[in-house]
Amino acid sequence: MRLTEFRDAQPRAGAIAVGTFDGVHLGHREVIAGSDTVLTFEPHPVAVIAPSHMPKLLTPLERKAEIIAALGVDELIVIRFDAEFAAHTAAQFIDEVLVAKLASRTVSVGENFRFGAGAQGDAQMLAADGRFGARVVPLREVEGEIVSSSHIRSLIAAGEVARAALALGGPYELGGLVVDGDRRGRDLGFPTANIVPPEGLACPGHGVYACLANGTAAAVNIGVRPTFGSGRAELIEAHLIDFDGDLYGTELRLRFLERLRGERRFATAEALIEEMHADVARARAICAAALG
Repeated sequence: MRLTEFRDAQPRAGAIAVGTFDGVHLGHREVIAGSDTVLTFEPHPVAVIAPSHMPKLLTPLERKAEIIAALGVDELIVIRFDAEFAAHTAAQFIDEVLVAKLASRTVSVGENFRFGAGAQGDAQMLAADGRFGARVVPLREVEGEIVSSSHIRSLIAAGEVARAALALGGPYELGGLVVDGDRRGRDLGFPTANIVPPEGLACPGHGVYACLANGTAAAVNIGVRPTFGSGRAELIEAHLIDFDGDLYGTELRLRFLERLRGERRFATAEALIEEMHADVARARAICAAALG
């Protein structure tokens, strides 16, 4: 799949799906289905229009591109969203972007898609324009809830990663560079690869999770290690099961499968170690089932 800046894009005369697509969840995938081109915005429009309300992202652009590429799309076109672009009217967006620049044959959007200054443009406006065909995709429901990026963010914040995966179409993924920690996990018999939660990205709530870490089964703790009263900042600690090696300075990708328990303070280190053995056993079984 080609990744193209909007200014370098050529007329497509093709089927174009348009949206922010944070998370590329099941609803987004239905919008994208059948399209050869995806048009998206970077940064997230809210970061420019109302920065104080900017949500934690589910997918940075690089991850979004990976998921979209896996859907069989030929080209991802990225509009650099800034104050100048935000001032474009809905009519300008249609005339200058969809028609003049991209020569769109069909345009696919979700039924709640809004565009143009003041969000004055909507799916009905696109459908009424006779210069291209419009495909307006109804909102998708999972477990009786509308699938949306905001709902998925709330699930992840609550630690409900298994439910989030149902709406996303796969496990939530979070990555980062492995950094040095306090090495207490090694002293306890459970060495960990430590990641500082990436700024601006959604991070599961404090607790212990079964994850795949670069494809390896892992028990992952997110929190501040209350048993030891370290007073440190939040950290993601991944114990890679049956792995023996040095990961410092490497990129670790975590795919969150299931929450095992909340983070809590234990009376003794021995009680914590006993619980960690149970966590690892459960994580091993969950990961084995996920890997088939």
